[in-house]
Amino acid sequence: MTNETKVKVVTADPSALGLFGLAIITLVASSQKLGLTSGVSLVFPWAIFLGASAQLMASINDFKHNNTFGATAFGAYAFFWYAVGFTWLIQNGVFGPTLAAACDTKQLGFAYLGYLIFTIFMTIGAMETHKVL
Repeated sequence: MTNETKVKVVTADPSALGLFGLAIITLVASSQKLGLTSGVSLVFPWAIFLGASAQLMASINDFKHNNTFGATAFGAYAFFWYAVGFTWLIQNGVFGPTLAAACDTKQLGFAYLGYLIFTIFMTIGAMETHKVL
């Protein structure tokens, strides 16, 4: 017979990292949208690393914690910031002038509308989260 020692692995709640990423990229991107800064060249790294990657890591870890709501929220907004970052790359001609010239900004409006609807539903869900968790 062997004595097995069970070790419980405790991991930290990833929500703080995801919320930090969301807060910082919102602040940085808003400075450009409000006209306090210009261009997106220096906003892009913040969008990719804090807005997207930090939230994606939080999403993956929330899945490991069996927190479907947090994982869905952080994952959706991570991919939102990846998409916004690549939109800026296209608009600035990184993938060539032909692709930049062929942009139809109405398509971006539909994407933002979709995220608005998603955000409304997630906000309603967040108001009920304390009852569920």
